[in-house]
Amino acid sequence: MQNLTRITRNPEVMGGKPCIRGMRVTVGTVVGLMASGHSSSDILKAYPYLGKADIYEALAYAAWRAEEIEVPLRSA
Repeated sequence: MQNLTRITRNPEVMGGKPCIRGMRVTVGTVVGLMASGHSSSDILKAYPYLGKADIYEALAYAAWRAEEIEVPLRSA
């Protein structure tokens, strides 16, 4: 895993959830917006204090975490 410099965790910010650069924007928020069909441009308009690199690093962090933790899925 590459060194992630934009993802931070602080128990006093958003309950310790992984956030973007110590701000109150969680990785989950960014990934959830992307998953629901919003483009990176949409996200940057909604959160003008974020950069494109923040979005890419949030996605990289989420992908890394998904590989590290088994998530049970329902059978179809």
